[in-house]
Amino acid sequence: MQTSKNNWLITTLLILGSLLILFPLYITISIALKTPQETANSLIALPKEWRFQNFLDAIEITNFFNAFQNSFLITVVVVIFTLLTNSMVAYAIARNMHKKFFKFLYYYFVSAMFIPFPIIMLPIVKQTSAWGMDNVYGLILLYIVYGLAFNIFVYVGYVKSIPKELEEAAIVDGASTWGVFWKVIFPLLTPMNATVGILTCLWAWNDFMLPLVLLSDSDMATLPLVQYMFQGQFSTDYNLAFASYLMALAPMIIVYIFAQKWIISGVTKGAIK
Repeated sequence: MQTSKNNWLITTLLILGSLLILFPLYITISIALKTPQETANSLIALPKEWRFQNFLDAIEITNFFNAFQNSFLITVVVVIFTLLTNSMVAYAIARNMHKKFFKFLYYYFVSAMFIPFPIIMLPIVKQTSAWGMDNVYGLILLYIVYGLAFNIFVYVGYVKSIPKELEEAAIVDGASTWGVFWKVIFPLLTPMNATVGILTCLWAWNDFMLPLVLLSDSDMATLPLVQYMFQGQFSTDYNLAFASYLMALAPMIIVYIFAQKWIISGVTKGAIK
């Protein structure tokens, strides 16, 4: 009887949680397909006539495909270099944690997770501007560096769970340190690479604040940044804005739906082991 009661409680909480997430998505889709008059009459009601012209107008106003290209290129490059660099740093730290320098380095990187971005925002803007890095290349570099704190935390936990005997066997066979990492360790990091890659992808694609304060050229704007065009001084065109929001969200929603099991399992393994 107690188990049945717990199951009903969990099921109820899951239903409420799902509604809490799905209702805003329903509102977004509904407004994106309405006319301004229908939106003023009712936010919740379904559109009487589906107005797909909102999407075409939003594409034209935001120069959508240029922003999509910028976001896509930034996200792909950031994910690739994050996986390559952060995994190497974490491997070096994990296998040398008995040394004071590497232990200090580990806690130094992890401590960065507790520093709010607004505190370092102004120095970053000034420094990147002085170095001529207020562009896409500077943005990519900052994403890779800012991901180190969390990524090293989960990578190190996972690398510690890999038996050292595998590396010793590879060394006996004549493998160098680089060979051991690329041929033995990196393939075994596949679950964690998937988790880090997906989380980095979602972050780089959806981030608004860093491109806002860093990018100085409107042609370099990412998808989250161009959404700001709909905010007028005295009014906002909600129908076009929500249509644009929906187009910007759609790729990452699809990615997350198919990849959520990798995120959950990877973070759990990295944190526990």
